Amino acid sequence: MVGLGNPGTEFEGSRHNVGAEAVAVLARRHGDGRLRPAKGLRASVEEVRLDGRRVALAVPTTYMNESGAAVRPLLRRFGITDLAGLVVVHDELDLPPGRLRVKVGGGTAGHNGLKSLQAHLHSTEFLRVRIGIGKPPGRQAGADYVLRRPGRREREVLDVSVVEAADAVELIAAEGVEAAMNRWNST
Repeated sequence: MVGLGNPGTEFEGSRHNVGAEAVAVLARRHGDGRLRPAKGLRASVEEVRLDGRRVALAVPTTYMNESGAAVRPLLRRFGITDLAGLVVVHDELDLPPGRLRVKVGGGTAGHNGLKSLQAHLHSTEFLRVRIGIGKPPGRQAGADYVLRRPGRREREVLDVSVVEAADAVELIAAEGVEAAMNRWNST
């Protein structure tokens, strides 16, 4: 389970980091809550049990546009050869704030983290939990929008969807991606 985001305090709480926040929720629920830098990897990791299965929770310590450089070695380290064993939680401009969707494969929609994953994994056929952050207002550039912290009301909506994204990951582990798609894609 990989949550995408940018490292550093200047990006904490930004729209682009909601995927990393969801993985942090899982680490608090199922482990000691601390993702630790993993030796030889460009990610912070915690191994936990979800529905009786050993699962690696990870947040790349690279910037978003280099996420693939962190994820590929993670897959090797944990022996994941089938991309159906990779769940990526990320922000999604094409969904309104707070909307959650679960998906298998698909395009990158201009998302630099997904582009990097595609470049390093040579595929986009991994599972995704997409957290809607909405489109930038007016003529604001997408990059500026995703890297900024939302206002209080929007942050409250995103906080709920971050917790729901963690719930979706748990459902994927327990009952499979179809169950999670049925639960979150029908609303």
